[in-house]
Amino acid sequence: MKKIIYFLILIPLFCSIAYAKTVIDQTGRKLIIPDNPQKVISLAPNITEIIFAIKEEKRLIAATTHSDYPPRANKLYKIGSYTRFDIEKIISLKPDICIGIKEGNPKNSINRLAEFNIPVYAANPKDLNSVISSIIEIGALLNAEKTALLLAEQMRNKINKIKKAALKNKKKPTLFFQIDTNRFFSAGSDTFIHKLITTAGGKNAAEKTKGYPKFNKEQILKLSPDIIVIASMKKNKSFKQAAAKWKQFKSIPAVAANRIFFVNADIFNRPSPRIIEGLEQLADIIKEFNKP
Repeated sequence: MKKIIYFLILIPLFCSIAYAKTVIDQTGRKLIIPDNPQKVISLAPNITEIIFAIKEEKRLIAATTHSDYPPRANKLYKIGSYTRFDIEKIISLKPDICIGIKEGNPKNSINRLAEFNIPVYAANPKDLNSVISSIIEIGALLNAEKTALLLAEQMRNKINKIKKAALKNKKKPTLFFQIDTNRFFSAGSDTFIHKLITTAGGKNAAEKTKGYPKFNKEQILKLSPDIIVIASMKKNKSFKQAAAKWKQFKSIPAVAANRIFFVNADIFNRPSPRIIEGLEQLADIIKEFNKP
């Protein structure tokens, strides 16, 4: 967890004399923010989820367009998408701090906010451990250390439980994680999804690639996955269409045994506390595969 220094200072924001603290975000940037920020803007859906999870949603005055979980987040004033937010709207709201993410939030927009003395704390969650670190650090920013630490402990306990259970599995099935219902895109070894698959006890079918590669029919046949997981934010129709496309690969073990599963993409794409739900879903699917 980053070191926080407290001192009395005239904060060059939209506030008056108040206690402040200096923090170093997960990109290494040093910021001066109010000790007890009351007006917070979330610049990404996962950040919104984290703030709700540590029970500090009362501080939120705005969030990005797709901040829709929990459902109450839909009522927040929206300032645009996390990749293209409205600078003028943010400035007009006079926030004490904005909290965003390194991957996704445009750097030029962050710099623009800095010109108006609006500090932006950037989280950079890349794996399960750094998601937990982000939760703890955001908790410290918002004076919710106890709640954040308790949540972090609960998440670690669940991760450890899943890891121990995975060791008992006799087989490590090859899992193809499809991230586009229309085409065969998957996630390479440098992605969050890869880490979830391996932690749950599986082998990522796309582990020899980087990023989010697209596979053709020949490559799919060669990979021959034991399990197929299709992630989508859409329901029923989208999944049925995606599953139907796999029926052409009748020789693939996952298709032959009808081991094709549908999951909510938000749970896997957003590095928030709900990522544990995604991990548990994969662990359950792999456990089922190992049953006699």
